[in-house]
Amino acid sequence: MENRHKDKLAWLAAQDEGYSHSLKPRQIQMIGIGGAIGTGLFLGAGARLQLAGPALALVYGACGFFCFFILRALGELVMYRPTSGSFVSYAREFLGEKASFVTGWMFFLNWAHAGIVDITAVALYMHYWGAFAGVPQWVFAAIALAFVGGMNMLAVKFFGEMEFWFSLIKVAALVIFLVVGTSLLAMGHTVGGGVPGLHMITENGGLFPHGVLPAIVIIQGVVFAYAGIELVGTAAGEAENPRAVLPRSINNVIWRICLFYVGSVVLLVMLLPWTAYRAGTSPFVTFFGALGVPGIGSVMNLVVLTAALSSLNSGLYSTGRVLRSLAMGGSAPKYVARMNAAKVPYGGILVTLVIYAGGVVLNYFLPSKVFEIVLNISSLGVVSTWAFIVICQMKLRGAQDRGEIARVAFRMPGGRVMSWATLAFLVGVLVLMAMDWPIGTFTIAMLPVLALLLGLGWYLLKGSSPFAPTAPSYILTHAVEEDPDANPPS
Repeated sequence: MENRHKDKLAWLAAQDEGYSHSLKPRQIQMIGIGGAIGTGLFLGAGARLQLAGPALALVYGACGFFCFFILRALGELVMYRPTSGSFVSYAREFLGEKASFVTGWMFFLNWAHAGIVDITAVALYMHYWGAFAGVPQWVFAAIALAFVGGMNMLAVKFFGEMEFWFSLIKVAALVIFLVVGTSLLAMGHTVGGGVPGLHMITENGGLFPHGVLPAIVIIQGVVFAYAGIELVGTAAGEAENPRAVLPRSINNVIWRICLFYVGSVVLLVMLLPWTAYRAGTSPFVTFFGALGVPGIGSVMNLVVLTAALSSLNSGLYSTGRVLRSLAMGGSAPKYVARMNAAKVPYGGILVTLVIYAGGVVLNYFLPSKVFEIVLNISSLGVVSTWAFIVICQMKLRGAQDRGEIARVAFRMPGGRVMSWATLAFLVGVLVLMAMDWPIGTFTIAMLPVLALLLGLGWYLLKGSSPFAPTAPSYILTHAVEEDPDANPPS
C-alpha cells in the first residue's frame, strides 16, 4: 500500500514537470490580495447598499469569515503538496478522476463566463470617457483580450508582474479612501452637506432599513464578490518557495478582507446616508464626488478598469493550468497539456482565448445583453470549486489522522466542525440562489442539464489522453526526485 501511494505521488508530481517556478513572494502576496478585491466591491457595493443598507458590512464580514476557512483548507492542501493543478490535482488524489473532471470543468465554466464579463466590463469602462464614446464596444473587448492573452503566453513572470501592479492599484485606491474617510470622520468634517458619524446609520433606518431578509438574500451575490480567492493555490505551484510564502499570504487575506470590505462599507455609511449610493455607480465615486474632488470619476473608472483586467488576467492564467491538469489525467483533450518554450501551458490558454473571443462576438451583436447572458452561469462554478476544496481538505485530514500522511503544520482551524459548517454555508448559498427569482431560480433549475453535459463530457473525453492515471509506464518514465520538504507517507 505504501509503495502504491508513493507511485501515485510520483505520478501526480510528474504532472507539474515543465513549469517555471519563478513567481516571487511579493507577487504571490498581491495575487492573494487581488483575488479577494474586484469590481464586486468597487462597483457592486453601490447596488448592494441600496438593497441591504448598512447591514451590507455584516454580510461582507460573514461571507469573508467562511472564505477564510476555504483559504485555510486550500492552504493545508498546498502545504501538503504544492501543485499548479491545485484543487483539480487534489480532487484526483483524494476523490478520484471523476471528481477531478467535475472540479476542473466547473472551474473552467466559471472563468470562461467570467472572462466574457470582464472583457465586456473593460469595453463599458472605456466608454466612460467621451473621447472613446464612438468606438464600438467589441473593439475594446478585442484589444483587452489581445493584450492580456499575449502577456500570458510569454512567461509566468509576466502574469505575476501584471497581477502585482493591477492589485497594487486596487489596494492603493482603497487605502487612500480609508485614510481620507477616517480623517474626515475623526475631524467631523462636513461631507455632502452633512456631518459624518454613527447618526448617519441610526437616522436613516438603522442597521437593517429594509429588514433582515434582504440582507440574508444578498449573501448569494456577495459571495461571488470574493470569487478568485482560490487563485493563490494555483499560483503557489509556480512559486519559488511556496511552503515559505503561502501561510503568511493566506493569513493576511482575512484581515485585509475585513479592512477593505467591512471597513470600507462601515465608513461609506457613516460618511454619507446609505441612500446616497446608487446601482451602476461606484460608491467611492459618490463619496469623492460629494467632496467635490475634481476628476475623481476618471480616477475611479481607471481603478475598476484595472480590476476587470486583473480578473481577465487571472482567468487566463488559472484556466490554462487547470486544463493542463485535467488533460494529464485523461479528463481533457491532450492538446491542452502542451507547453511552449517559455514553460507556459499555451494549449489551455488558447482554448480559453477562443471562448473569450466568443465574448467579443457577443459584444458585437448583443452589447447590451452580455452581462445578463453569462454572469449568473459562472456562479455555480464558484460554489463547486470551493466545495471541492473543503472536501479534499477533509479527506487529507482523515488520511493524516489515520497516519497515512504526515501532518502539516499549517492546518485549517476548527477541524471537521468548521469544514462541515463551511460546506453547509455553501449549500445555503445555493438555496438563496434558488430563491432569487427569476435569474437565480433558472440557474439552479439548469443543474440537471449541467450534470447531463458533464456526464456526456466524461463519456467522450475519458481515455482520449495517453496520460491514464493507472499507467505504471507513465510513472516509470516520468520519475521525479522526491522533494525533501514534502510530507512523505508514513
